Amino acid sequence: MRSLRRAPHELDEERLLRLVAKGDRGAFDELYRRTAPWLAVRLRRRCVDEQIVAEVMQETYLSVWRAAGAFGGSSIGGTAVGWLWTIAARRLIDAFRSRAHHAEPPPLAAEQAPAPAAEEVALAGTVGGEVGDALRHLAPELRQVLEAMVLDGFSVRETAVLLGLPEGTVKTRARRARTAMRKALT
Repeated sequence: MRSLRRAPHELDEERLLRLVAKGDRGAFDELYRRTAPWLAVRLRRRCVDEQIVAEVMQETYLSVWRAAGAFGGSSIGGTAVGWLWTIAARRLIDAFRSRAHHAEPPPLAAEQAPAPAAEEVALAGTVGGEVGDALRHLAPELRQVLEAMVLDGFSVRETAVLLGLPEGTVKTRARRARTAMRKALT
């Protein structure tokens, strides 16, 4: 008789999360193996402090292990990796807030002019033509705000904390980015 249970490497991330919610350690290990590399890269783009990135990674996966049953899934329009990123982004903001009470916020990765991230390459591949050109020609400080607010779904306050800027500056840059995009596309 054939087993109906598939090996963790054969399952998609949503199904892995469902198994993690049931306490399946193998599913958790597979989910971690698949998602940790891109999550670490994405966090490093927003924070160059390796200690904070390591803490956020640990707290994120601990939260996933504890709260996998809370994942709503595709039935409510969510994805497993989107849910994972939301947890990590919130943990990163919490870490920035915590550190802000004790010292200066860590320097942002964007100040070191990193190589294009995988998400930028993917975005360029999916957003082509005039829209892609307009995005690539935005000033870095405007693109940074646009990425945080539009691509990552952060609020103005969360973006301000993430980028170490006053909320008014974030609002101004978001408006300038939208105006520049609109102008480039007309």
